Amino acid sequence: MNKLSLYLSSLVLLLTACTAVPEHPTKAGRLPAIYPDYVGVTIPAEVAPLNFDVTDDADLVDVVVRGEKGGELHAQGDYADFDIDDWHELTAQNKGAALTFTVCTRQDDQWKQYEDFKVYVSPYGLDEWGLTYRRIAPGYEVYSKMGLYQRDLSNFDEYAIIENTQVPGMCVNCHTAHQTDPSKFVFHVRGDHGATMFQIDGQREWLKASNERLGGSMVYPYWHPSGRYCAFSTNQTRQGFHIVRDERIEVFDLSSDVFVYNPATHEILTDSLLQTKDWSENTPVFSPDGRTLYYMTCKQQDYPAHYKDEQYNLCQIAFDPETGQFGEQVDTLFNAVAMGKSLTWPRPSYDGKYLLFTLMDYGYFSIWHNESQQWLLDLQTGEARELEEINSEKADSYHNWTTNSRWIVFTSRRDDGYYSRLYLASVDDNGHFSKPFMLPQRHPQKYYSESIYSFNTPDFTKTKVDFNAYEAGREIASDRRIETKVAEVKK
Repeated sequence: MNKLSLYLSSLVLLLTACTAVPEHPTKAGRLPAIYPDYVGVTIPAEVAPLNFDVTDDADLVDVVVRGEKGGELHAQGDYADFDIDDWHELTAQNKGAALTFTVCTRQDDQWKQYEDFKVYVSPYGLDEWGLTYRRIAPGYEVYSKMGLYQRDLSNFDEYAIIENTQVPGMCVNCHTAHQTDPSKFVFHVRGDHGATMFQIDGQREWLKASNERLGGSMVYPYWHPSGRYCAFSTNQTRQGFHIVRDERIEVFDLSSDVFVYNPATHEILTDSLLQTKDWSENTPVFSPDGRTLYYMTCKQQDYPAHYKDEQYNLCQIAFDPETGQFGEQVDTLFNAVAMGKSLTWPRPSYDGKYLLFTLMDYGYFSIWHNESQQWLLDLQTGEARELEEINSEKADSYHNWTTNSRWIVFTSRRDDGYYSRLYLASVDDNGHFSKPFMLPQRHPQKYYSESIYSFNTPDFTKTKVDFNAYEAGREIASDRRIETKVAEVKK
C-alpha cells in the first residue's frame, strides 16, 4: 500500500470513528420537540439552513434529510447544524417538493428515533438578497444600543447599516427602500441631531427634522413605485406606561397628517383632505400602480384620557404622479371602527392583488398589543379575512412583501411573549399562507436565549445596502440640514 492509499484509509477510519451510528433506536412514537418549530413549514430554496435544537435531554443529535426528488444531507452534534452549500444543493434539487427529516437522539448510550417530519420547498423563489430591520431593546423609553441592520437570507451573515453608538442619544427608525431596491433608501433620526436621510444612487441628503408648517417630523415613509415621490406622515407622538400586567407601553398622537415629498425639488405636497383638524391621518402607502394613496385615519381624541378610543380606519385618495395632485374625495376602504377595532400598518402586495394590515382593539402601535392580528384585504373583491393560518396569541405585526408578492416577513412575540422575532411565510394563488417559520440562525437556541434585542419594521432588500456609516455619523453630528418647502398644489 502506497503512502497516499494509507493516508486516505486512515482518514476514512478517523471520520468513521467520529460519527456515531444510531443503532437499534427505540421508537419515540411522536414528533421531535425542536426549536425553532420547523415542522411542516414551507421555505424558499434560497434560505439559510433550518438549523434547530432538540429540546429533549440528549448528549448527541443525529439528523438525516432526504429530498423527494433526490439528495441527502446528514448532521450530527449538539444540535442540527447543516453545511450551507450542501443545504442549498439539496433545496435547489427539491424545489417544489418535500424534504423528510429523520431525527435521532442519544442519551446514556441509548438511541431514540422520532417520527419523521417534512419541510416543503416552494416552487416560488425569494427573489431578494436579504432583510433589513431595526434591533432594539424591548422598551422604547430607553434607547440603549440599537440600530438598523441587514441580513443575508442565504446564510447567517448580519451587517450593521448604522448604529446609535456613532452619535450619542441618536435613535434611528422608520427606514425603507424603494420596492426593496436600496439604491433609493430613507430613514429618520430622532434626538438632538434629528434629520430625515435620503440616499439616492449613493448620494446622501439630510433634511431638517421637522417643518414648522407641518408641525412635526417626516416619519413612516413609503416610496412611490416610480421612485419620484415618497409618502410620509408627520406625528406628534407621545408615550404612556401601563401599571397592569401584560400591558406595558401605549403610543398615541396628539396630531398627525399625511403628505408626499418630492426629493428632486425638496417640495412637500399637501392637501386639505390629508391635513384635517379633527382627524389624525397616518402611515401612508402607495398602490402598486402609483395612482392611489392608502392611509389610516382616526377621530382625534382627548389623550391620554381616552386612549382606548383611538381607532383607525383604512382610507384612500387618488394621486396623479404626473401633476402631484390628489383626488377630490376620500373613500373608506375598510371600516375597522364599525367592528370595534383599529387598523394599522397597511401594506399592499406589489402585484396589486392584496393589502395586508393589522387589526387590534385600539391605537396603532401593534407591537405592544397582544391581540394584534394580521388580516388580508382582497383589492379585487373588497373582501377581508383574518389570517388564522399565520396568527398567534402574541402581537403579530410589522409585515412587508417580497416584490414577487409570494413571501412576507413579519414580527411576532409568539416565541416567549416578550421579544419580537422575525417570521417568514409564503402565499399561494388563492391567498392562503403557509405555516410561518422563524428567521434561521446558525445556533438558534443560543442566539435567541442570549439576545436582549427585539426585531421590528423588517423589509426585504434586493441587494446589500451600500451605506457608509462612518461618514453618515459625521454628517449627522454636523447638523447641516436641507430645508424642505411646502408646495401649494393647485386643482
